Amino acid sequence: MTEQRSLPVRMWFGFWRTLDLTRKIILNLIFFGLLYLLFLALMPQAPQRVDADTTLVLRPYGNVVEQYSGSPVDRLIQEATDQAPIETRLRDLVTAIDRAAEDSHITQMVIDTDYLSGVGMASLLELEQAVQRFKQSGKPVIATAGMLGQQQYYLAALADEIWLDPEGLVWIDGFSNYRNFYREGLEKLEVEVNLFRVGEYKSAMEPFIRDDMSEEAKEAALFWIGGLWQQYLEGISRLRGIPLESLNAAIVDFADRLEAAEGDFARMALEVGLVDRLVAAPEARSELARMGAANLDGDSYRAVGVEAYLQSTASMSLQPQSGAIAVVVAEGEIMSGQHSPGKIGSVSISSQLREAGRNSAYDAIVLRLNSPGGESFASEVIRREIRALRDQGKTVVVSMGDVAASGGYWIAMGSDEVWASPASITGSIGVFGILPTFADTLGRLGIHTDGVGTTPMAGKLRLDLPLDAELKRIFQSSVENIYSEFIQLVSSARGMTVDDVQEIARGRVWNGNQAADRGLVDRVGSLQDALDAAARRVGLTEGYRVVYIEPKLSALERFVLDLSSSALKLINLEPGQSRLLQQPLMQALLSDLRLLLRNDGQLTIAAHCMCSVR
Repeated sequence: MTEQRSLPVRMWFGFWRTLDLTRKIILNLIFFGLLYLLFLALMPQAPQRVDADTTLVLRPYGNVVEQYSGSPVDRLIQEATDQAPIETRLRDLVTAIDRAAEDSHITQMVIDTDYLSGVGMASLLELEQAVQRFKQSGKPVIATAGMLGQQQYYLAALADEIWLDPEGLVWIDGFSNYRNFYREGLEKLEVEVNLFRVGEYKSAMEPFIRDDMSEEAKEAALFWIGGLWQQYLEGISRLRGIPLESLNAAIVDFADRLEAAEGDFARMALEVGLVDRLVAAPEARSELARMGAANLDGDSYRAVGVEAYLQSTASMSLQPQSGAIAVVVAEGEIMSGQHSPGKIGSVSISSQLREAGRNSAYDAIVLRLNSPGGESFASEVIRREIRALRDQGKTVVVSMGDVAASGGYWIAMGSDEVWASPASITGSIGVFGILPTFADTLGRLGIHTDGVGTTPMAGKLRLDLPLDAELKRIFQSSVENIYSEFIQLVSSARGMTVDDVQEIARGRVWNGNQAADRGLVDRVGSLQDALDAAARRVGLTEGYRVVYIEPKLSALERFVLDLSSSALKLINLEPGQSRLLQQPLMQALLSDLRLLLRNDGQLTIAAHCMCSVR
């Protein structure tokens, strides 16, 4: 006779069988899901065909950047989960425009700015040149928009006509450089900020020791921002045919003009001449269909986006060419070590530079630099790598993007030739060191630190102790020494006396035109101008190839990217950040906090420029 198990035992075995069955089902689903992904990856996917009378739609998403941040897998998952892109590569936009200018299937271009979050003035000037080349083909360019901030408006102004939604607006209020200041708040928390710096204009860390901007910082900021603002106004005046005085008056008298238009932003923009027509979206689609061709559904115009167009026209770039120039993109904050795109890792960028240097197929290298600076040691590591390439006989030309200041400018000093956009933010030749301590903060909580060491300074470099007076002397001396090294580098690279460099250094920021006037850069021009300059240096003709040296992928990234992105839509991912943390104010606060604390109790010595424009 079989012994009957007790109720608790039967319940346990029932639970275990259910758990085991669930485990097998999940493992089988994962297994078959991977098979499905592999099947989709192996299926050939034909690129989208571009029919006659197609409209190229230039629709930048998020921020326009030189290089995507993060890994390709991050972007793949983002695309697969139907999240809007947060970045658009500048070179993709320019390449698509240039190809479309020569493509008989593309009969017009539409610029849609509604998804654009941010773009620098230097990037806008690159796009302006590309759109001008497109217009020379005789094809029309129309911009459609709902809400136009001043960055979006400059991009829209590149078009022959701007069509604004009747409920839309144009908002141009000028450039500014505002930051949060933390001194009083840090004092209330009894945090001691130990700052060591050289150069009265080196204002990057002022927010941690002041409650307002210093007079020196205001003077310097107004000078370079004023220069950029003048470039902006002159550009709009030229593109829209509005006299500069009238444009200035419209911005200054904004409130009066809006009241005169009875609070109607769109009407005011039309009366001032900022836009050409007030057109609702359905009407705009119908008009564009008449100008080009209707889509298959008959409710819009036949269109192709930049990404799909680049895929379908990839063969257009495979024509026989003589010679090649490698482009290495360095974008973001400069940090020591290996870092993914979006940060300039000293090891990462050095590796890419060496890869380009050892390849005999590349006649020259152009470093596309877009960085506010960062760690001084990491900047020097990269500069030495560039210098080593030159010693090996390789030509290296630097092309500055929206910003190449402080540590970014330091890196440029290793090259044969330096090009800046008229709107590049550069200079900021200065150094600072910063180390916060929290002894008094912890003391308020009843937490105290004490102990012994074998020397007077042993164990004194701690966040929970006040900074020792001897350490303060050491750090100030070190910062002054690095600043002196920076000055000497600039003096040697630019053929200037130390006194001449001192006069334009001291942490002061310049725009590209101002930098050229002071001998800090060789030429003012676009990335294409820098490429042509590199080609001339090595005797290449106009038919040279341009090859971008991309960061190497890990084995996992290569595997995932080999799979079809469409299959990843089976995964339902939610954004990991709350809405609060995504707000610009919180992002700025968190960014400053990360900079203050990032070296985990070690002194941060940096050549960094907090020189953003809004």
